[in-house]
Amino acid sequence: MTHLLPRLNRRQQFVAGTAVSAGILGVVILAGFLMSSDGLVTNLAARHLSPSWQYPFGTDWLGRDMLARTIKGLNLSLGVGLLAASLSGLIALVLGLAAGTLGKGVDTVVTWLVDLALGMPHLVVIILIAFAMGGGAKGVITGVMLTHWPSLTRVIRAEVLQLRSAEYVQISRRLGKSNWWVATRHILPHILPQLFVGTLLLFPHAILHEAAVTFLGFGLSPHQPAIGIILSESMSYLSTGMWWLAFFPGLMLLVVVRMVDILGDNLRQLMDPHSAHQ
Repeated sequence: MTHLLPRLNRRQQFVAGTAVSAGILGVVILAGFLMSSDGLVTNLAARHLSPSWQYPFGTDWLGRDMLARTIKGLNLSLGVGLLAASLSGLIALVLGLAAGTLGKGVDTVVTWLVDLALGMPHLVVIILIAFAMGGGAKGVITGVMLTHWPSLTRVIRAEVLQLRSAEYVQISRRLGKSNWWVATRHILPHILPQLFVGTLLLFPHAILHEAAVTFLGFGLSPHQPAIGIILSESMSYLSTGMWWLAFFPGLMLLVVVRMVDILGDNLRQLMDPHSAHQ
């Protein structure tokens, strides 16, 4: 039998893992769009129901279907996390390019900003920013956006500094091309893969921080089916034996975050020239 099932090399394993992770995320996202919102409506006749075939994740104290709330909440968290991670990646791109192409003075300032941001606790800063902006999706997205760029900025800056010494870049400079021209024509196309993978690796952190801030009451509105809201509300009912209110949403959140993390890590390793031929 073993000769019928040839062993996959590392690259093939990465491709398979990426496909599985993307498939699970695709199912969650598609289910969020296709699932009816009827399960989010109050149904007092179906209150406090434990998991069953009709309600796989049970119902809450208002008779709402926890499966529908969980799927809708995951899609909301994915949307918020994706937007926040993308904006944070854009900040990292601008600062990384500036540090590597605009001279030593700008590089010193950007490096100082990165060290300063890395020295501050993300969650506390996000809470302060979200509180200052009155909470809601805008506050959470802004908080996550302004706290998750430093590590990716370092990666982009290092890549830019390496590319800056390339022969074709030096030739362009001798021909009188501006820093902007060199950055956009020569350097930017080469760092886009690192930017994409780096932003994808920021994604799970953004999702978890959004859920944490919302759980603490500084994030999304209680009227939205966010995972943080669901988990926060379920705390009052765990002592009554309604374990499913926190178990399934929490488990699904961990699964989705882990799938995003695997997807980003696999793509990073697939693009790594050292592991490309393994």
